[in-house]
Amino acid sequence: MIKAITSLVKFAKARRFAAECIAIGVVLALIASSCMIKLASIQLIDGQTTAQAATDARTRKVTVKAMRGRITDTNGTVLAQSVERYTIIGDPYLASTFEPINCGTKQAEKAGFCHKVNGKRVGAKGAAAIARLLAPVLGLDSMELGAKLTGTNRYVVIKKDVEPAVKRAIDNLHLGGIVYGTLSSQRVYANGTQLGALLGGVDDSNTGVAGIEQMENSALNGTDGYVVYQQGNGGEEIPGTMTDSKDAVNGSDVALTIDHDVDWYVKKALKEGKEKSGAAWGIAVVQKVGSGEILALEDTDEYEAGSDDAKLNTARAVSQTFEPGSVGKVITMAGLLQTGLHKATDKFTVPYSYTKNGQEYHDSSSHGDEHWTLAGIIKNSSNVGVVMASAQYTNEQRYEFLTKFGVGQSSGLNIPGESQGVLRSPEAWDGRTSNTVLFGQGYTTNAIQLTNVVATIANKGVRNQQSLIKSITHADGTVETPTSGSATRVVDEQVASDVKNAMESVAESYDKLVHVDGYRIAAKTGTAEVAGADGRLTSIVADFTGMIPADNPQYVITVVLKDPAGTYGGVTAGPIFAQIGEFLMQKYDVPVSSPRNDAIAVDW
Repeated sequence: MIKAITSLVKFAKARRFAAECIAIGVVLALIASSCMIKLASIQLIDGQTTAQAATDARTRKVTVKAMRGRITDTNGTVLAQSVERYTIIGDPYLASTFEPINCGTKQAEKAGFCHKVNGKRVGAKGAAAIARLLAPVLGLDSMELGAKLTGTNRYVVIKKDVEPAVKRAIDNLHLGGIVYGTLSSQRVYANGTQLGALLGGVDDSNTGVAGIEQMENSALNGTDGYVVYQQGNGGEEIPGTMTDSKDAVNGSDVALTIDHDVDWYVKKALKEGKEKSGAAWGIAVVQKVGSGEILALEDTDEYEAGSDDAKLNTARAVSQTFEPGSVGKVITMAGLLQTGLHKATDKFTVPYSYTKNGQEYHDSSSHGDEHWTLAGIIKNSSNVGVVMASAQYTNEQRYEFLTKFGVGQSSGLNIPGESQGVLRSPEAWDGRTSNTVLFGQGYTTNAIQLTNVVATIANKGVRNQQSLIKSITHADGTVETPTSGSATRVVDEQVASDVKNAMESVAESYDKLVHVDGYRIAAKTGTAEVAGADGRLTSIVADFTGMIPADNPQYVITVVLKDPAGTYGGVTAGPIFAQIGEFLMQKYDVPVSSPRNDAIAVDW
């Protein structure tokens, strides 16, 4: 009985143990099944999502900057261009984790590089170590650089406009993506103050903000591209992981009509003339007669292209306005001939002073009654003579021919900051102004406009649209030639010839001062009072503008000086004109003039 009871107890224990084992087995099986299900879920369901997240974390889209187009002269000489530069970026957060690899260690042997400063161990960790390695390469103070790289932010600009060789030296420091360079560009100008304000400059984003850089910004600016790739832990590109890209399209090259050599010589002659005469400033323009192309556009201002001064100031040749003085008599003579009111040979008795409608007019120097033809009035630059000759020349006609010659209007060159001068309508003229406009007072113009007045006479009475842009060459090699405005006939060919004839007589009067061996000149001088620093008429502008050679005009030159010693345009600006004219004749190998045998009589 006792044995039976003992057996029953053992059986019960064995059964309970078996039940517990089965229960534990079931639990383990359930756990294993759950793990298998989770594993399958991770591998089969969530795997792609996880992998994509990892890929996204490694993927980087980098902008590929387009290079800004070049600005060249008419012969291809580069005046402005963008060069490859880099902006050096640091990651302070990663810098804090940096540990240099000492040379001669197994770690260095495995990595294939080590870190050292002047052949010695770096002797620091984190941002301080980065600064000690990087500062000598960039020419920076290591203490200041270390401070800049301290922190938890992920982006700090260390230095801009770094040359490619320096960027390669930084790459060789093996800083593991803590410091890297992004491609940028720097605008450089080849000729210092030559064409300074005319070229203008760009801002930090490489956008033109002044001068031709602004005027042609849409052509010069390119279109940025990009690349998409995966990067390693050090920030480097993982080979073969580029998934998308778009090529950058560089900006177009803009060729000017400016001839660099001519412009350089004009600047030189102008500066020398300014110093010799003690003038406050000088302006000079050279224009090709047949095409209206501007070959030189200079002043004596010393603004370096790309500088803040060049960005804040407009080229004086287009911004400075002034009364042209007696050069305006060229327009008056052309109008009198074109309307048929007079011929160049018409005779006048011209006194020193003359009163009309209560207003007195006089010439620049005292003289008795002179017997001059209309051509002689121009030759002798008589204010009284043009007022007398214009008795039947209405105010409307006076205004008409001033506007036809381009006075008080935009040149059409579209240079930012151009001042077109002031020409009021006849209704706004008082009794005196209606006559002073006949001899270049009572309205203002700029040197560009004044040049085209004489170029119209030189071009047989046809006014061309002036041009400064010769061509635009796009990144794909195609060349675009900007369309110029249509030419306009202002006066008949014979009228232009007679005015030119009178202007040649003017030039002959200054032959001792304004002379180019072998070449005839037709020109006009001008002197006008302008406001000085005190706001009163205490300053003068002296100008000399003309064509060369007179018998076959190829070029028009205008020279303007402010407050020169010697006052009169023929004496002060004239010699500079001759100096520039001689250079042009030699450079372009212009045939010498034939003798003059058609002079219109100036006296009777």
